[in-house]
Amino acid sequence: MQRVVITGGSGLIGRALTAALRTRGAEVVCLGRAPTGPDAIAWDPRTGYLDAGVFEGATAVVNLAGRSIAQGRWTARVRAEILESRVRATRLLVNTIAKAHARPAVLVSASAVGYYGDRGDEVLDESSSPGQGFLAGVTQAWEVEARRAEARGVRVVCTRFGIVLARKGGALDPLLPLFRLGVGGPLGSGRQWWSWIHIDDLVAVILAALTTPAMKGPVNVVSPSPTTNREFARALGAVMHRPALLPAPAFAIRLIKGAMADEMILSSQRVVPAKLQAHGFAFHWKELGPALADLVSRRAQ
Repeated sequence: MQRVVITGGSGLIGRALTAALRTRGAEVVCLGRAPTGPDAIAWDPRTGYLDAGVFEGATAVVNLAGRSIAQGRWTARVRAEILESRVRATRLLVNTIAKAHARPAVLVSASAVGYYGDRGDEVLDESSSPGQGFLAGVTQAWEVEARRAEARGVRVVCTRFGIVLARKGGALDPLLPLFRLGVGGPLGSGRQWWSWIHIDDLVAVILAALTTPAMKGPVNVVSPSPTTNREFARALGAVMHRPALLPAPAFAIRLIKGAMADEMILSSQRVVPAKLQAHGFAFHWKELGPALADLVSRRAQ
């Protein structure tokens, strides 16, 4: 990990990963459309601009670029931006890596458990078939673009992120104010499975993906303890010493969020980290209660 090139370095995951890499002595180069700082370099996936020299001497690339899926209603324009921001950025990265004289050894490219679609109580690992729906289609196209780098001799890891829990940002941001007011509770039926990951474990998985030559292909980045949304609400209420009894009806969530509601909030993905467990990855935050307690207490500091 002597020199790592990162896209999406200004986001929640990118900031945490950059800090962890620099703590370990790695040189980190962040690609951005409006770069700031001595270790930032300009690129523009929309116009196809990226200097192949960026990858000279780079040992690894981490691709986290993509428009947020959680902001705004999913109009036709927003859907197109969500898809194109991921596919174009990844295609540009892979095409430019192919032109480099000394290519990086590994590309870790973000993906998501949305790959599996809405699957009810079915237990899903990396060998499970892809699902149906908008997000499933986006992640499938995203991974296809990333894995083209394999033909150039680059090891590719597609990290399928679950629901990210962090001190600031991530899935807790819209939930905590409701629970503080005592009006939190299950979303819809509450029976949908939420596969979650603590941000510290997520960063540790990426570091492991960068440094484990045997790790390749899709990797589910989730805790080994998926939970139903009802159990999630109960655990968060317990940590915050607040009730978790007021459900948000599915029709109201759909009214506010539109199509996003069924694909992100009400959909069910019971995902397990089979590959990580096979590689002996040591999760620090296996259980939801302690993970939430850690993040809520750190948020209050």
